[in-house]
Amino acid sequence: MMSCGCVVIHEMEEGEEVKSKHSIGDDATKSSGSWCSRPRKCRSESIFPIYVMENSKPNSMSRTILDSVGDPIWEAVKEEAKSEAEKEPVLSSFLYASVLSHDCLERALGFVLANRLQNPTLLATQLMDIFDDVMMNNRGIQRSIRLDAQAFKDRDPACAQYSWALLYLKGYHSLQSYRIAHVLWNQGRKVLALALQSRISEVFAVDIHPAASIGEGILLDHGTGLVIGETAVVGNWVSLMQGVTLGGTGKEHGDRHPKIGQGALIGAGATILGNIVVGEGAMIAAGSLVLKDVPPHSMAIGNPAKVVGFVEDEEPSLTMKHDANKDYFEHIAISFTDERSNGCGYAEKRS
Repeated sequence: MMSCGCVVIHEMEEGEEVKSKHSIGDDATKSSGSWCSRPRKCRSESIFPIYVMENSKPNSMSRTILDSVGDPIWEAVKEEAKSEAEKEPVLSSFLYASVLSHDCLERALGFVLANRLQNPTLLATQLMDIFDDVMMNNRGIQRSIRLDAQAFKDRDPACAQYSWALLYLKGYHSLQSYRIAHVLWNQGRKVLALALQSRISEVFAVDIHPAASIGEGILLDHGTGLVIGETAVVGNWVSLMQGVTLGGTGKEHGDRHPKIGQGALIGAGATILGNIVVGEGAMIAAGSLVLKDVPPHSMAIGNPAKVVGFVEDEEPSLTMKHDANKDYFEHIAISFTDERSNGCGYAEKRS
């Protein structure tokens, strides 16, 4: 069995403050706007295990990278599957075939995805061979599937176990299927990547172009109706609800889709159009239409969307708070000043 070679981290102490650099990622286009840089409360990563790359969450936590023995998430999945098989004997064959007969998380996931995406001309055995080749030879995917599983377990109250994400949640299935298609696209196997995209859309009602760039620790809650365009960039730790569109504004070619900053929370049915930037830790309210850049750590709401306040958390994607209560906002009822003004480009009204 190939070792996944994952790593774990120590957590930052609760309440420790950090400053964000407002970066989205190496592939992202940075906004030219001048936004305030303010200290934020960084929520402690309290649930073990956390799997990370050295720079997957830059400048938002001080940490020590340690070598990890074993694979805690895979061990948890197996224990959960054994327990569920005892409670529901009718599912024992399903759980054995999907989890217990495999020697690692990658092969179990490949089996689940292949059986969900197969059709009469794209056989499950063919898909399993493709998925196995990609996942067993790509350290980035090995890390991402665990960070994503952690995101579902931490942030979705309906996901009580790691195995539930692996076996039942199509948001997780569509995200991992996209990751495989993305690797194939970057390998030059674009026709196969597009064929997978088509099947993912048909089966899961999630349409992510394989060329899009999506970070780690992502939650696609429900997933239904999600659309992410070819040149979109989604940073690490982002949470996206159902019906979100990251789209273009016309028939132009080139870089034409949104860039979503690390730790952002995008509400259900939000539409974000064009090559614009949603800053780190921003929150887009459900049903909003976003056509302009959104400053980091702010909340945008409406059609067209306007900034109505600042979020208190460094990464609202981790808290999943969609409401505008007084504990969640440090400021409310702000309005933008003239774009030519100095400073942060907005005026504040303190409550």
